[in-house]
Amino acid sequence: MQLRLTLAVPLALLTPQALALLRFSCSQLVVERLDPLVNPGVEGSPHLHQIIGGNAFKPDMSPDTLPDIPSEATCTTCTFAEDFSNYWAVMYFAARNGTYHRVPQKGNVGFEAANGGMTVYYTPVISGTGQVTAFKPGFRMIVGNPTNRDEESVPRQVTYTCLKDPNTRDGETRDFPKEPCPAGIMVNVRFPTCWDGETLDPPDHSSHVAYPASGTFETDGPCPASHPVKIPQLFYEVVWDTTGFNDLNEWPEDGSQPFVWSFGDRTGYGNHGDYVFGWKGDALQKAMDSNCNIDCPELQSQSIEQGNQCTVEAVVDEEIDGWLTELPGGMPVDM
Repeated sequence: MQLRLTLAVPLALLTPQALALLRFSCSQLVVERLDPLVNPGVEGSPHLHQIIGGNAFKPDMSPDTLPDIPSEATCTTCTFAEDFSNYWAVMYFAARNGTYHRVPQKGNVGFEAANGGMTVYYTPVISGTGQVTAFKPGFRMIVGNPTNRDEESVPRQVTYTCLKDPNTRDGETRDFPKEPCPAGIMVNVRFPTCWDGETLDPPDHSSHVAYPASGTFETDGPCPASHPVKIPQLFYEVVWDTTGFNDLNEWPEDGSQPFVWSFGDRTGYGNHGDYVFGWKGDALQKAMDSNCNIDCPELQSQSIEQGNQCTVEAVVDEEIDGWLTELPGGMPVDM
């Protein structure tokens, strides 16, 4: 599947059939080794994450500990100010001399002033008929698997785009681009759009959701009987500014690509997305019911500059920037 976003379509519709969607910026909140979804309560998770969203983010965000995320948060990095959800990921450059450097993120088209982060989309039913059920308090999910190194096991909805310019939206691949990308690398993560209607967060964080039983979300495919409830399509675009690492003299001598995820994956097949729902009240449901298209009068908004001011101090004290001799946490790298 390939997205079609061009300057001629400044509203960035996901597909020609999309009648409505939310598209907004969420700047960086903090970069550190915490993972309250997979490693709740652990200060120093196995690998590094870049977090965006609400400042209620902390080591333990289990529903018992944090039953109402919006009431605990005092700010969000997102331009829709009622979204206190959290989303995360981190990429490194592996130089020929064996050192590593964190790759910065940059604002997407229309959000250039953002302090890194990502562009977030929520899309209701593509056909424009029927309704979706917004996520509920306590809802969390993961798509993709950081331990995967098999191309055939990568969901087709999790991809990379080598940006020829900021508006490139074709040529998606399941692995890291093999050549230098003139405008950076964009990671695309599209979450499942069908829910079992009951489970908020199973132990694997993924079995409660599914993709359509046939067809795709973009073709309005039906949900499987096991997951009959349609939910919004949550979609991330993360733009990694790899332009400072395009010198082939620094790339591996064997000609292979030099980028590695913070969880040690050089193939790119471990690409994944994490999500902890944190919208205030019924704000997301109202937005989905009203079929907002980019702008949404039903939601409270703030400027990118206001979102940039929302930060939290790192809990784990360690070096994550500059040239490092190993990935944070001592994470081993696939060879």
